[in-house]
Amino acid sequence: MKLNGQRRWAAAGVVVATVVATLGVAMSAPAGAAPGCRVDYTANPWGGGGFGAAVKVTNLGDAISGGWTLKFTLSGSQRVAQGWSANWTQSGQNVTATSLSWNGNLGTGASTDLGFNGSNAASGDANPASFTLNGTVCTGGTVPTSTTTTTTTTTSNDPGPGNRVDNPYVGAKQYVNPDWSAKASAEAGGSRIANQPTGVWMDRIAAITGTTGARGLAAHLDEAVRQAAGSPLVIQLVIYNLPGRDCSALASNGELKATEIDRYKTEYIDPIAAILARPAYSGLRIVTTVEIDSLPNLITNVSPRPTAVPACDVMKANGNYVTGVGYALAKLGAVPNVYNYLDIGHHGWIGWDDNFGATADLLFQAANASGSTKANVQGFIANTANYGALKEPYFKIEDSVNGTSVRQSKWVDWNRYVDELSYAQAFRQRAVQAGFDSNVGMLIDTSRNGWGGSARPAGPGPTTSVDAYVNGGKLDRRIHLGNWCNQSGAGLGERPKAAPESGIDAYVWMKPPGESDGASEEIPNNEGKGADKMCDPTYTGNVRNGNSMSGALGDAPLSGHWFSAQFQELMRNAYPAL
Repeated sequence: MKLNGQRRWAAAGVVVATVVATLGVAMSAPAGAAPGCRVDYTANPWGGGGFGAAVKVTNLGDAISGGWTLKFTLSGSQRVAQGWSANWTQSGQNVTATSLSWNGNLGTGASTDLGFNGSNAASGDANPASFTLNGTVCTGGTVPTSTTTTTTTTTSNDPGPGNRVDNPYVGAKQYVNPDWSAKASAEAGGSRIANQPTGVWMDRIAAITGTTGARGLAAHLDEAVRQAAGSPLVIQLVIYNLPGRDCSALASNGELKATEIDRYKTEYIDPIAAILARPAYSGLRIVTTVEIDSLPNLITNVSPRPTAVPACDVMKANGNYVTGVGYALAKLGAVPNVYNYLDIGHHGWIGWDDNFGATADLLFQAANASGSTKANVQGFIANTANYGALKEPYFKIEDSVNGTSVRQSKWVDWNRYVDELSYAQAFRQRAVQAGFDSNVGMLIDTSRNGWGGSARPAGPGPTTSVDAYVNGGKLDRRIHLGNWCNQSGAGLGERPKAAPESGIDAYVWMKPPGESDGASEEIPNNEGKGADKMCDPTYTGNVRNGNSMSGALGDAPLSGHWFSAQFQELMRNAYPAL
């Protein structure tokens, strides 16, 4: 189990040095009630006159349809610098916020969360004394916060706004994607796993409305509501469309150019956030994996590293990975029932000393960028769409052979971790050291790391040398730990499971088994996806994989497209076996 204690949350966009208090929960008024409202306002400074304000508006009267207008007055010289979830204007000290298209209806007892970043705050400035909603004075009361950090006790048993829970997977069903399930069921033997929950990948703008053979986001959420049938249900989304996406791997390049951060915000993240915020979906637990691979590339694949890639140098210089991730966290985190998990690569990428702490620090920087705050991060996910073994039972990092440490073996190569579980648990501790909350959780993608079949070792390797010991006993049968594309010999791993180990929120199948990592050769397409040599089984490698063979399966389609041969192999090699 994770650490005890409820998760602490602040509204997205509030840049805080310490945690903002949880607000009280407004009671619903009966249908036909007289006009009435309540506003909960929390302000928190970050120095230099800057502050963030979280504003929760609750309608206590008759249902509002067609839009609302909130008005209040700031004290002193305070100014609204940037706002979200409303149209914000200011005249003198008077501030007006009007609803957007997706949050203009407020039923009796319904709430909406909005906020802004402010400037010019001074010591002694008071919070707004009064609020009006569509001209009605909100007498439901305001939270008595000041421009210093305060703590307010909620009378609800819920751990925070939007009924967020410490681990969204506990006590909840998980969404089965009908599109993936149909493809799995059509395969011989596929019905054995067709009912497993998998991630839904929003890998381009068109995925929001739907593409050939794949329903759009709203249709997935509608189906999730149907599957939930009134019970808690987790639906898992992969947010994956940064400008200059995945700068070191052509197979997973995206549609947006390196400089198109504004398109990312307005055409991709904003529409997703607006759909997730619809009242019809407020009962779902929406888990997002936010932008896999890209931030770790800024650690390992930039100058002066020998593995530097020019495209990654560009993305580090322009800052759009950090800006984009921060913006995504802020917008998605403003939706009360969204749980954001940041990608941390895998142990065979980030496990070395030079990469480990630097990655945690960079993620903390991104979590506090673009108006976001660390409170928008529920946790982290390891091994997304990768093949690292969950546990290596037959050798440990502390082992030595004839006086030679396992860390000196060619396979481990001075890494401090030999599997994903030990890596994830250690990274969680390092993330807390970097500044994240002490009860953040971890996910591990186990969709393709089972490594079963006849090649699976039954015990430790021989002790004739450290390399023989490791190579003979390791479950991960890849040629090199850095190989990542459609790996030959892989199998399904542990089935999705909630709270399986200390600090781990869940084992998940974020990468749907049977969906390709990338094409074996160039395939013309309109998805922005190139041909990466690491997906070519004849490729002899590069510095990033020790100039080893790629270990990829042949005849693979574009990334995300169905790959029947791989699906069948994953089932044959599943561990635990099907």
